[in-house]
Amino acid sequence: MRIALAQLNFLVGDVAGNAAKIERAIVEAQNRGAAVVLAPELSLLGYPPKDILLNGALIAAQQKALKTLARSCRSTAALIGWAAPRQGHGKGLFNCASLLYRGKILASHHKTLLPYYDVFDEGRYFEPGEQITICRFQGRRLALSVCEDIWNDKNYWEKRNYAEDPLVKLKSAKPDLLLNISASPYWIGKPKERLGMMAAISKRYRVPLAYANAVGGNDELIFDGSSMVLNAQGKLLVQGPPFKEGVIYADLSGDRRPGPDRPMPEDREAYEALVLGTRDYVLKCGFKQIVLGLSGGIDSSLVAAIAADAVGPKNVLGISLPSRYSSGHSKEDAESLARNFGIGFKTISIEPVFQAYLNIFGELFSGLAPNIAEENIQARIRGALLMAVSNKSGHLVLATGNKSELAMGYCTLYGDLMGGLAPISDLPKMMVYRLARYRNTLGAVIPERVFTKAPSAELKPDQTDQDTLPPYELLDAILEDYIVNETSFKRLKAKYPPATALKVLNTVDRNEFKRRQAPPGLKITQKAFGVGRRMPIACRIEHE
Repeated sequence: MRIALAQLNFLVGDVAGNAAKIERAIVEAQNRGAAVVLAPELSLLGYPPKDILLNGALIAAQQKALKTLARSCRSTAALIGWAAPRQGHGKGLFNCASLLYRGKILASHHKTLLPYYDVFDEGRYFEPGEQITICRFQGRRLALSVCEDIWNDKNYWEKRNYAEDPLVKLKSAKPDLLLNISASPYWIGKPKERLGMMAAISKRYRVPLAYANAVGGNDELIFDGSSMVLNAQGKLLVQGPPFKEGVIYADLSGDRRPGPDRPMPEDREAYEALVLGTRDYVLKCGFKQIVLGLSGGIDSSLVAAIAADAVGPKNVLGISLPSRYSSGHSKEDAESLARNFGIGFKTISIEPVFQAYLNIFGELFSGLAPNIAEENIQARIRGALLMAVSNKSGHLVLATGNKSELAMGYCTLYGDLMGGLAPISDLPKMMVYRLARYRNTLGAVIPERVFTKAPSAELKPDQTDQDTLPPYELLDAILEDYIVNETSFKRLKAKYPPATALKVLNTVDRNEFKRRQAPPGLKITQKAFGVGRRMPIACRIEHE
């Protein structure tokens, strides 16, 4: 039996465009002799659809598209993900996988486990199904499932999110093939974890497993693809390339076909994810070009690299925005970076505007020592200038802040927090250096001095980040434990200097108001700021 996995990149809400992609995959699979082709979870709507699920016209458009796709399935069946209407009390939809063949729906499965954690909120829209669906096709018993349905194996996970495991039915049902369609978002290390889980399931239930995952970026989320087929012994037969669209084939009776021999190195994996997420965000939002401020520092250098690799150097404009506090080497490094990449480069001094602000506030600020007010004025001038360029030319502005800064509020509202997308807002500072080093292995485009000089916002004389923040190695470790691992202060103060740990936690908590106003950022760690971390602003959190 030949299986086809349609690892496709969908645009949320574009039912007609998404259906056309699926139809092309069906036609190709039929021409290649596949018995069944799998399209990802909610593939007709795209994932995550969020509140467009409340749009009745789009739900109806799916049903029409599904009928058309069913007629296309002449010699190959297709398992398609869509939002199916339901009647009665409760939610009005199922997260559904329907098996189409020769103009008919042979069987449908309603997703049983609806994720409610991190970036997921499926219980807001969907009613859960009851169990794994078993159907017959070409003399075989097929088990149908959707994404989370197979992520609760009690033999694999120490702590599970749900009381019930839908897969236990497989013991008695004894299917010939387990099919799973998914929209499983990426974070660093997840492809490896996912493969291990899939292998454990197929081996435990002694059933081949075919898994089709979405690929591409939708808002903050990045989908890596990495679709796969495993045999009943848990051995990988084929795996789709990460971060690339395509249709992958596997013969269940055959040997392992060529595919990734080993997991992609972590830094390359993360970098390629950011490039894909940035490219899709820019293009799917209707932009073609990018503009960003180039300070000559490591953050803007990495964002410039990601931008150039995402949309091409000719579609990126870097602008140096120096002030009286900008060092000569920062201006030189910004220009060198732009030249090395071949991106556009302009210099706009903010000094005349900054001086005008100081003149305006001269009387009001008289007798008061310079402080953060003067520093933030500079950042906001830069933000206003970049937005003016965006408005005039149609470029999308990229924010260049990292996760460490965002956590500590070491950023300026309406200044460096301004932009349409923050590609590295989920990268701790030390990871920024790592990924920049990785990018230089592909070509030494980021000047060496950018890696070795002390990081500085250059908003006052002789300023460095460590005037305000702990050393980044220490800060990033504390943030990882607090934000990602949700470690208590009681345990943190036993691991780190207690006063430093407490200051970091209080500062993180206090700056939620800034993060709420930040541009969307690409998620590449297990816990990113934004939709997956929902904290109150007006609150008091006691750390003891």
